[in-house]
Amino acid sequence: MSSTASGKNGTWRNWGGNVSARPARQVAPASVAELAAAVRRAAEDGLKVKAVGTGHSFTSIAATDGVLIRPQLLTGIRKIDRESMTVTVEGGTPLKRLNAALAREGLSLTNMGDIMEQTVSGATSTGTHGTGRESGSIAAQVKGLELVTADGSVLTCSEKENPEIFAAARIGLGALGIVTAITFAVEPVFLLTAREEPMPLDRVLAEFDQLWAENEHFEFYWFPHTGNTNTKRNNRSAGPEQPVGRLAGWFEDEFLSNGVFQVAQWVGRAAPATVPAIARISSKALSARTYTDIPYKVFTSPRRVRFVEMEYAVPRAALAETLRELKSMVERSGLRVSFPVEVRTAPADDITLSTASGRDSAYVAVHMFRGTPYQAYFTAAERIFTAHEGRPHWGKVHTRDAEYFARVYPRFDEFTALRDRLDPERLFQNDYLRRVLGS
Repeated sequence: MSSTASGKNGTWRNWGGNVSARPARQVAPASVAELAAAVRRAAEDGLKVKAVGTGHSFTSIAATDGVLIRPQLLTGIRKIDRESMTVTVEGGTPLKRLNAALAREGLSLTNMGDIMEQTVSGATSTGTHGTGRESGSIAAQVKGLELVTADGSVLTCSEKENPEIFAAARIGLGALGIVTAITFAVEPVFLLTAREEPMPLDRVLAEFDQLWAENEHFEFYWFPHTGNTNTKRNNRSAGPEQPVGRLAGWFEDEFLSNGVFQVAQWVGRAAPATVPAIARISSKALSARTYTDIPYKVFTSPRRVRFVEMEYAVPRAALAETLRELKSMVERSGLRVSFPVEVRTAPADDITLSTASGRDSAYVAVHMFRGTPYQAYFTAAERIFTAHEGRPHWGKVHTRDAEYFARVYPRFDEFTALRDRLDPERLFQNDYLRRVLGS
């Protein structure tokens, strides 16, 4: 559990290093029954309860001064059902292990985010997503859930069983209970061809609808202080497999994207005036490349440079306008932004608090190198996102509260009513949930 580095004296820290907590006690249950007992005992002791994954959220969604439940013993595949094409996994299973295990069985998820360090329950509960014309979030691929609720009982839900809980709990923010198992839809493993190439921002924005429509998975990175982007299109392929060569892969993914990028971030932090020049060089450093591999090797890449991130979902139709505003804001502001802005999409879904709930969405993510002051940049970006009724990622930095969410989520009250029913005593409450859901 390297990414949930526990500091001295039982302090818990997240991956981004911007959130820490000192729980009264930490528990690592080895079974669902043990977890349920830990929940009941916490209630008896008058302590709040939070399950934590690998700490990849930049918000304090997992922080607690009560009982912190660590899931590292609740991992592995429970069941593969080839008839219904589903796999059921323990909630603490890292996506990395799930992907590798599925590949060995000749299976794959349909879509994925761009890293796979997170646990399956942490990733789905916060609405983690990739990019896609037909498929976006990991939670949208969930077919069933097992949940330990506030009274210590174990509840299962799916489209047929407890459907109103299923609609909400797929992205439950940890507010409805602790997710102990997830059933995912899977398909026979397939090949994706990735085509990465630089493209001017103006062209990407002018042709965005077409690029989105012509590719199963389209995304791009825009380098602030430049008019340059790096685009990536992933489409299914008949093969043959042509993975990135080991040397080229090391050079592009480790040396350029992690090693040199890390050094560039250090230089930029020490001497902000150099950032625009570095951005121009970085945006031209990555040349076009094409490769074909199994999905998780194409969707995900290592991220060793630590950062802090804010990401908002805006209506897909508002994307070009949002980015143009972001670009002119950076140019006017005197800010020095050394990290690219990442843009992805997802189709509308039917999950109560999904960032794509009921509307086709585009995601705009702004990042800052860990340790660099990010407030001014994020505040100015957030002003633009919220003007477009943006919905922030539940696991990334934002300043929104329940009053705002009630406005931008048509089914917000449905979620809070369900929470009243499942956790009337607010056993799973923390400061973050109090802010985003109301008390």
